[in-house]
Amino acid sequence: MRSPDLNLAVIGNGTIASLIDRHGGHVWCCWPRLDGDPVFHTLLGEAQGKGELGVELMDQVSSTQSYLPNTPIVETILRDIHGNSLRVVDFCPRFRLYGRVFRPPMLVRRLEPLSGRPRVTVRVRPGFAYGAQHPAPSIGSNHLRFTGPEFSLRATTDMPISHIVHEHAFTLGRPGTLVLSADEPLGQSPDSLYAHFLAETRTYWEEWVANLNVPFDWQDAVIRAAITLKLCSYDDTGGIVAALTTSIPEAPGSGRNWDYRFCWLRDSMFTISALNRLSATRTMETYLGFVLDTIAGAGPHELPPLFPIAPGMELEEYIAPALAGYANGDGPVRVGNGAAPQRQNDAYGSIILSLTQLFFDRRLKVRGDMGLYEELCQLGDLAERVALEPDAGPWEFRGMARVHSFSAAMCWAALSRLAMIATTLGLEAEAASWTLRAQTLREEILRRIVTPEGWLSGVLDQEVADASVLVLPSIGFIEATSPEFFATLDMVERRLMNSGFVMRYDAPDDFGLPETAFLLCSFWYVNALALAGRRARAMEIFESILAVRNHVGLLSEDVAPAADGEPARLWGNFPQTYSHVGLILCAMRLSRGWEEGLWRAS
Repeated sequence: MRSPDLNLAVIGNGTIASLIDRHGGHVWCCWPRLDGDPVFHTLLGEAQGKGELGVELMDQVSSTQSYLPNTPIVETILRDIHGNSLRVVDFCPRFRLYGRVFRPPMLVRRLEPLSGRPRVTVRVRPGFAYGAQHPAPSIGSNHLRFTGPEFSLRATTDMPISHIVHEHAFTLGRPGTLVLSADEPLGQSPDSLYAHFLAETRTYWEEWVANLNVPFDWQDAVIRAAITLKLCSYDDTGGIVAALTTSIPEAPGSGRNWDYRFCWLRDSMFTISALNRLSATRTMETYLGFVLDTIAGAGPHELPPLFPIAPGMELEEYIAPALAGYANGDGPVRVGNGAAPQRQNDAYGSIILSLTQLFFDRRLKVRGDMGLYEELCQLGDLAERVALEPDAGPWEFRGMARVHSFSAAMCWAALSRLAMIATTLGLEAEAASWTLRAQTLREEILRRIVTPEGWLSGVLDQEVADASVLVLPSIGFIEATSPEFFATLDMVERRLMNSGFVMRYDAPDDFGLPETAFLLCSFWYVNALALAGRRARAMEIFESILAVRNHVGLLSEDVAPAADGEPARLWGNFPQTYSHVGLILCAMRLSRGWEEGLWRAS
């Protein structure tokens, strides 16, 4: 098994996204939307030697890769031993057209000779049905057509079709363009399309970034995280996937391979908070619309913890046998997610925390009203009923159910926020009732989670070291400066810290003892330390997290802490929305204000 490598850049446009390795190969791209069939899938193992959109420079000796500033447009420079060099530009078009955003499922690739006469091989090898089918192309005068079971792809180019079909090296004497799209004629030359779409797409993203609220410190990191968060958003419905991939294992050979191309309700409160602080109002508003849709008509019935980003993607989990797995063998490759039928009681608090924004944010076109409040009241009643009942918890344990502190506290948050909403609606008697119910539940939870040593346990009536309790001050459940929380911070440092990163817990689960650190836990710890006044330690850990970002500033789900002389290494699904949300929130928490930063700089 080869060494894992998540040195990947991501391009996208709110409809599709593609991961590109440092040599210019598209190794993962789902079609025709973020959770679709991966037409390029070599990230999870080559199937019959196919499944990529690649370029190979003969006698290559080096490559560099970067983003055009403030965009998701990727530039890869390849160099050979003879002094020839090649520039590869990749993007998905996104810009305003006819009063709306134009974001077709389309990849645009440009090859430009920078020096000499580079010899290149271009590979167009899409697959279908999760690597089970790799049809031969139908050949046109300027395009290749690939027919799958549910859709067809057309690769249109001004480069020599014969060389591409036979994957034969040719000399690139002038720029060449390849456009992968639906099976429809382009209507203009690839060269002119590239120039037009590149200029418009670059302008769109530069303007989008210009309207963000960013901190004074760590601006580049926050901007890249914000763009990545936007690329994980599916514009058509507003849903945001937890990651763009499936089945990149949390640790080598662990079997912890999950499909994250779904929207978890738990993520919503953190994501809304990040989008709000960025002033990414439109993205936040569409995401709130997605959350509203999930509860429409739910009534008093329990909700699943995760949803597809749009109709058509089944939640039921199965194995894709044609793909060997990450690093050509670290499987299985799962499609769907077995956590969907689980009971995760924190979902109700997450929904209500998210939708509380609608009752207080006057920028939004859709505002909370009495009808929505009444819907949320049903979820509040349900949250109160299940708050002290066992569930799978925030870590989605598949083999055990316990009363998790995080889930119980989130149920408390549901009642607490309903009191706030009732107050703003002028319902004083109902506000008082929700406040009393929240207070009663909080007292019961605290009585059962404070251990004899004074720290907060992750499970009621037991002593369980669990990083999820670090969130409790952020939702208002407990003061970050309380003795119990100080004791919890000390417990985390003592029991969960591993080479600068925070583990989720320190006991075996369904798959044994976790080997890697879930990056969001470290961000939670940074935020908690800052709230508790331990700013220097918070800054130290935050900088250590930033140091493990890949070559273009992206993060995955997990990190294997440095050990035995080996550096820390990224693992898990990629890019992980949670991780980039955590980066944004911590940077906002720790950064100097603009006035302070500019004053000191001068």
